[in-house]
Amino acid sequence: MPWLSKFHPFHIVSVSPWPLLSSASGFTLAVGLVEAFSGMGWFLVGWGSLSSGALAGLWWRDAIRESFLLGEHTMEVTRGLRVGVILFILSEVMFFFSIFFAFFFLSLNPDVSLGGQWPPEGLSPVPYMGVPLMNTVLLLSSGISLTWSHHALIGGMAFRSAFPLLISVLLGGGFLLLQAEEYSECSFSISDSSFGSLFFVSTGFHGVHVMIGTVFLSVNLVRVISAHFSPHHHLGFEAGAWYWHFVDVVWLFLFITIYWWGS
Repeated sequence: MPWLSKFHPFHIVSVSPWPLLSSASGFTLAVGLVEAFSGMGWFLVGWGSLSSGALAGLWWRDAIRESFLLGEHTMEVTRGLRVGVILFILSEVMFFFSIFFAFFFLSLNPDVSLGGQWPPEGLSPVPYMGVPLMNTVLLLSSGISLTWSHHALIGGMAFRSAFPLLISVLLGGGFLLLQAEEYSECSFSISDSSFGSLFFVSTGFHGVHVMIGTVFLSVNLVRVISAHFSPHHHLGFEAGAWYWHFVDVVWLFLFITIYWWGS
């Protein structure tokens, strides 16, 4: 039918159930996390996590189909998606800026409830020379291997970019395991004054970002092996790389402020 022909380079997204279902799944996960603080809600956490992961996979599948198989991601669409990724990362910058602002406000002006000192009296901060330093090495190394993979992809050696990308994924997983070990051995909790709250909120949200970034890189690894990218068209890879380097930079600020200077 001629009146259904498209006379513009933009992608008109078809009706999809994933936004609504993902919102419901995210709400379930959020409610479960709130209830988990009182020892309940773990079923909701598990269900929300599983459903969110499944829906993300289905949504990703559709996006890959639209870009790789249907060719809907024209230059104009790619430009818009690239701007969207940049704006998203800028919003994340402002999110972490608020956390760092709260940290410096409280640490530079500790009131009587904190004993007039920072860290508060009675709290032993996490030594920065232990797990935090190891995690710093892991994340910086993952950034190097990711850049190696990106340059191999740009140079037309797509299959050779898979190995360094796999290294980045494994290093991201190692970071999460060490972070979990650090939490299990921590001598204070999120309820121990503003110091404990800021520590777990800042490092916890960063850990969530590392988890999301690791999933993002894993999807890109599958796409690299499946030959979905070319030297001139690999926006999904670029978006994952930008996000991962942002996570690296945030961790450097966390290591310097929360772990080193804060202790």
